[in-house]
Amino acid sequence: MYWLGPAPPNTLAEYALNQYNNLDFYDISLVDGFNIPMEFSPTSSNCHRIICNADIKGQCPNELRAPGGCNNPCTVYKTNQYCCTNGQGSCSSTGFSRFFKQRCPDAYSYPQDDPTSTFTCSSTNYRVVFCP
Repeated sequence: MYWLGPAPPNTLAEYALNQYNNLDFYDISLVDGFNIPMEFSPTSSNCHRIICNADIKGQCPNELRAPGGCNNPCTVYKTNQYCCTNGQGSCSSTGFSRFFKQRCPDAYSYPQDDPTSTFTCSSTNYRVVFCP
């Protein structure tokens, strides 16, 4: 699959519905950077609401600043340290990913940030809100 969307930085809402054990998987990802605040909310009260509405553009480290947003370090440096290109377990949290994680604790901050950033729910609808 090829992504033909706009160039980074982009805040992403990602979801896969009715997957393994009839679960929906959803997340907010900052792996392609940040350009707008976002909320991803299941309408069912027993599922986790995720939100990323921090002032990331205003607080963005100088090295990651981009017109209209804040790049993820992979976009800027293109190394395994930030992109995790050498496969599972080949990278870990960095100072830059901690910058994103501190401001948006539920969002993906680097490509292998699955344990703290992927959420599941079932039998519900969702709201995606831009600039909450």
